[in-house]
Amino acid sequence: MTVELVRGQNHPLSEARLEIRVSAGTMVVAAATLSDESGTIHGVEWVAHPGAPTLPGVEVSRQAAADHRLAVDLDAVAETVHRVSVLLALPTGVGGPVDFGSLAAPVVAVTGLDGTEVAGFTLTGLGPESAVVALELYRRQGAWKVRAIGQGYAGGLADLLTDQGLAQAHRLASAINEAVAQGVARSVPAPPSRTADGDRSRQTTASALGPDQAASPYGGQGAQTASDPYQGSQGNPVPQGAAEAVASCPTRPADPSATTQPGTPAASGTGGPVDYSHPRRRNTAPAPPPAAPPAAPPAEPGRPGHPVAGDATGWSMDERLYNQVWGMFEDLARSTAAYRSAVDFADTRMDRELDEVLSDPRSRIGGQGDAARESARAKHAQLVDQARQVLDRDLAQLAAEADVVEPALPPAYARWDNPAWHAYRVPMEMPMALRLGDLHLPESDRLRIPMLIRLPLERGLWIDSGRTGSPDGSFLDSHELRRLALDSAVAHTARLLAVHPADEFTVHVLDPAGSGAQAFAPLVHSGVLAAPPAMGAAGVADILTRLTEHVDLVQMAVRGGAADSLPPDFDTAHQLLVVNDFPHGFDDRAVTRLRYLADEGPAVGVHLMLVADREDAAGYGPLLDPLWRGLMRLTPVPEDHLADPWVGHAWTYEPALLPPGSQVLQQVLAQVAEARRLWRK
Repeated sequence: MTVELVRGQNHPLSEARLEIRVSAGTMVVAAATLSDESGTIHGVEWVAHPGAPTLPGVEVSRQAAADHRLAVDLDAVAETVHRVSVLLALPTGVGGPVDFGSLAAPVVAVTGLDGTEVAGFTLTGLGPESAVVALELYRRQGAWKVRAIGQGYAGGLADLLTDQGLAQAHRLASAINEAVAQGVARSVPAPPSRTADGDRSRQTTASALGPDQAASPYGGQGAQTASDPYQGSQGNPVPQGAAEAVASCPTRPADPSATTQPGTPAASGTGGPVDYSHPRRRNTAPAPPPAAPPAAPPAEPGRPGHPVAGDATGWSMDERLYNQVWGMFEDLARSTAAYRSAVDFADTRMDRELDEVLSDPRSRIGGQGDAARESARAKHAQLVDQARQVLDRDLAQLAAEADVVEPALPPAYARWDNPAWHAYRVPMEMPMALRLGDLHLPESDRLRIPMLIRLPLERGLWIDSGRTGSPDGSFLDSHELRRLALDSAVAHTARLLAVHPADEFTVHVLDPAGSGAQAFAPLVHSGVLAAPPAMGAAGVADILTRLTEHVDLVQMAVRGGAADSLPPDFDTAHQLLVVNDFPHGFDDRAVTRLRYLADEGPAVGVHLMLVADREDAAGYGPLLDPLWRGLMRLTPVPEDHLADPWVGHAWTYEPALLPPGSQVLQQVLAQVAEARRLWRK
């Protein structure tokens, strides 16, 4: 039975392994502090935060988010720890509200690993506070309890940590905010929230399942058995820290043997078609049950039903494919998180068992000690093998899905070598999203997930032309890296031009030193640019002045409710500014205008693509830090620098490059140019 706490109320905890679920309605930072019996925090190493998310028995989110799941294992915290305090704070430097008083009251719930809520607390009565101690778990006479706190601090994290007795409070608060800002800058943006009548999110919650599907230790729903790979041979629970990573994993089948693998007949043994749908995901839109069983629609030849994008009545194919790709991305993230957590648990348990053997002098010698060590290693190998089997099953299912989905993608979502480009026609409307490359994880190196970002762009793009430490870039000299970066920028620009209607996207190019003449040649010769690339300091000043005035005019028109009063010759299309070799040709005034365009432009349809090596701009010092953080960083060679918005894996990004010798870019640009010529007539 759930207990709704009020400020100051406590409640006993009967379980050691718990989740702290936070729902705030806006991006918040979640952290946790450990303190001793007297309430003293013994240093920054007793604080779990996005920059250092794991402590013994506690794991917090690596990123700021509106919803958090903190994992707590009270049996794993040190004996000297008597209190675990859960902190929430509004991040600084990334936009958003500045105090809790302007928001709906955050809700914090303590739950078991199966999702059963033990106690809840709504943080009402907050005003100018930007940080709050939400609740605390504390040890009393050998048992643990939870107490609702709700103590807010207008001075933010620094004041909160100072009040808790941490000497390095201000330094740690700055480090936390910097870690959050970096996480926001490098994260792949998640799909935006949906309205109830247009919900395109994946239906993976318990309400979408049958009522008798019991919670599994994956954190999703499914039958739980004694042989589950996330249970030890003695029925041990999931590892410390696994809760946040896997608690919201999508559904898995109750019986792994029922999963149809690619290339195998259906489970019925009749040799039927392969089911490409992933067992953890529903792709169909929720709908009320029909009054009578409808007749089954005819299947496409060679396919069972609709293996691509589901049925999803009321959705366009663009919407369905977009959600299916994001579903594959999330499934891979959570499946890998479950596997890594299981391996971490197996490692931790083996280390603990070996330590117990070594701590007993009687077992360090003779056959008894050898047998204990061998048993610990065997149990470790068994757990890891079982976890890998589950991951391999999921990877096979996702690979089968990817084999079907990839050829069905439209040009906006497709690789450059996809046959969809040979049937390309200039679209009549902008698509939902754009493919910027592929993503993969080390455990699934052969499985590539398309990296899609929503259109219009919410922030600019930075194509990093400097040395990044990537293995693929370590053997290249700086000249080759700059060439590859510029080629990537041209490919991204061409794709943006290709997916917009002829009159809705205008591209400007700044090439102050003229070093990109060869790379920009396809754009120049096809005639798709607004004007030839601007060169020199005068060209930089001219384009930046015109685009700054463009942003100012649109902002004034929107704020004044007079969008129809713009000049008749005003270009209302989305604008893209491609800047090569930044900051060459830029003075302080030009840099200020560029920052203004990066900050204010996306909201009014002016976007930035920067081809630059950050080291070249080192002379500006921290002045440009907000610029770099405000752009999505992409690399011209594979690098593991992007994070997913669910569990924060470091994903390897691979740029969307043109096949060697391909003429598809020239063919696409020729069609775009012809469509623009006809539109201007």
